[in-house]
Amino acid sequence: MTLFLEQMLNGVQFGVMLFLLAAGLTLIFGIMGVINLAHGSIYMIGAYAGTWVATETGSFWLGIPAALAAAAFTGAAIEFLVVRRLYGRDHLDQVLATFGLILIFNQTITILFGRQPLFVSMPALLDGSVELLPGLVYPIYRLAIIAVGLLVALGLYLLINKTRIGMLVRAGSTNREMVRALGVDIRLLYTLVFGLGALLAGLAGFMAGPILAVQVGMGEQILITTFVVVVIGGVGSIRGAFFASLILGIVDTGLRAYLPGLLRQVMVGPEADALGAGISSMGIYLLMAIVLLIRPKGLFIRNS
Repeated sequence: MTLFLEQMLNGVQFGVMLFLLAAGLTLIFGIMGVINLAHGSIYMIGAYAGTWVATETGSFWLGIPAALAAAAFTGAAIEFLVVRRLYGRDHLDQVLATFGLILIFNQTITILFGRQPLFVSMPALLDGSVELLPGLVYPIYRLAIIAVGLLVALGLYLLINKTRIGMLVRAGSTNREMVRALGVDIRLLYTLVFGLGALLAGLAGFMAGPILAVQVGMGEQILITTFVVVVIGGVGSIRGAFFASLILGIVDTGLRAYLPGLLRQVMVGPEADALGAGISSMGIYLLMAIVLLIRPKGLFIRNS
């Protein structure tokens, strides 16, 4: 039971990381109608900027504003220089343009930092473990990630549903021309939304630093999973992204932890491990197929 609870917590922690990425992506993709393949690159930029500042200053906490600022600035620059010219155009144009940005960002990071992975140490405050239940010891840093993700989810819900800015964002996603006719600078609004989505990606990237290696191309490794979250949750739905992230995190972690062992009961060890690993890697895509068969628009509708 202790091992099961630990794996569930790992799943929730992974799901929260996915949510930080998926929340920004669903804002951009669902509300603005833009397929931004460079979202993973912004995740990488936030990780590199925060890690570099934390390493140079010796302070993990100074890395947080550096990661947020670098990611938000990059996102706003992408919207202003590239994406603004792609509104209303075919999605293929958006895919090609943002894929080109992936290549540019990867090469730029390689020139600046090289191809060797970077690592950042956990802050002393969040280092170590805490006993949640008798026999269940869990890292404090992973609990902090879960807490941050929950706070971000609450903040986004309040921003989108309870504020004037959120009202304008929801209105702009429904009828952009009407919002412009009412005197709202829709271009500035979209730049702010893009910057907010990028900021969340940068936060996710830096927080992943002490757990994963900060390396070139790290954004592409998780981008596809993030798109799966957006599709399952419902395009444009923050609430859908939150619940879909948790479900996918728990399902992916559970399959990787337990499926090989279950298959060993009926198969030879090496074959069971190979088949279990293969099925586990496909698990989230099978789940997406099942959800879309039942609810083609995802678990939640837009703006919920």
